[in-house]
Amino acid sequence: MNILLEMYHKLKDAATVPWFSIADTQINLIRVIVLLFILTAIWRIGVMIEKIIARVGRQRNQKVTPGWYALSRMSRYAIWIIGLVLGLSYIGFDMASFTVIGGAIGVGVGFGLQNIISNFVSGIIILIEEIVKVDDFVDLQSGVMGRVTEINLRYTRVTTSDLIDIIVPNSEFITGRVVNWTLGERVRRIHVPFGVAYGVDKQLVKEAGIAAADSIIGTVHEPGREPDVWLVGFGDSSLNFELVVWVGPSTITTPGKTQAVFLWAIEDELRKRNIEIPFPQRDLHIRSGTLAVRMDKTG
Repeated sequence: MNILLEMYHKLKDAATVPWFSIADTQINLIRVIVLLFILTAIWRIGVMIEKIIARVGRQRNQKVTPGWYALSRMSRYAIWIIGLVLGLSYIGFDMASFTVIGGAIGVGVGFGLQNIISNFVSGIIILIEEIVKVDDFVDLQSGVMGRVTEINLRYTRVTTSDLIDIIVPNSEFITGRVVNWTLGERVRRIHVPFGVAYGVDKQLVKEAGIAAADSIIGTVHEPGREPDVWLVGFGDSSLNFELVVWVGPSTITTPGKTQAVFLWAIEDELRKRNIEIPFPQRDLHIRSGTLAVRMDKTG
C-alpha cells in the first residue's frame, strides 16, 4: 500500500512540475492533458451539432436544404473557434496574447497566406449567399464541370460525370466565371447540331428531329418549351440543322451522355425516313475545257 501511495505522489509531482509559464499560468502535464480533452470534446460536439442541424433540415427526399446546410457548416466552425478560445484561455492566454497572435497571423498573411484567407472568406460568402449549393451542376472558367457534392470553408468538392472528385478553391467561385446550370430552374435548353444532304424535304427533317426528341426520356414537353428543329446554316455539302430541346433534371447533369443519346436517336429517325447524311465533297472545275469533274472526298 505504501508503495502505491508513494508511486501516486511521484506521478502527481511529475504531472504538476511546471514546464514553462504563460502570463501567470504555469503549464504542466495536467494542464496539457486537460487542454487536449477540451479540444477533443469541442471537436466532437461541433461534428455532432452539425449532424443534428443537417438532420433537422433534411427534406423528404433526404437532401439537406441549402439554408440548413450553410447553418450546419457555420455552427460547426463556430463551435470549434469557441473551443479553441476556451482552451487557450485555460492555459493562460489573455486578450494581449491574442493581439500578439493576431499580429503574427497578419505577418503570415503578408508572406503567403493570402490565398488561404481568401478561400476562407469566399467559403463564408458561398454558404451565406447560396450562389452555389450542394447538388448544383456547375461549369467553371477553369474548365471544371460537374455536380457540387461538398462545400467547406476552404474548398468545394465537384464530382464530374466520370465520378472524378475535383477539389476547387472557393475563391474561384467568387473571382471567376461560374455557370450554374441549376441555380434557378432544374431544366435547360440544349442544341444538338446535325446535317443532311441538299435537296431533302426540310419538313421531313423537322419531323425526324421532333420524333427523336420525343423518344428520349427526360425531354420536357411544356407550353413554350416544345422540341423544335432549326435550319442554322448552309454547309459545303450539307444543310445544317439544330435540334433545340429542353431537358429535365434526369439529363441536365450529364451533358456528354445527353448529347450522344440525342444524336443516336436523330440518326435512327433520319434512317427510318431515308434521309441522307452527306459525306464531305468538293467540286473541281477545269476551265480550259468543257469538262467539269466532280470529286468526292470522303473522310
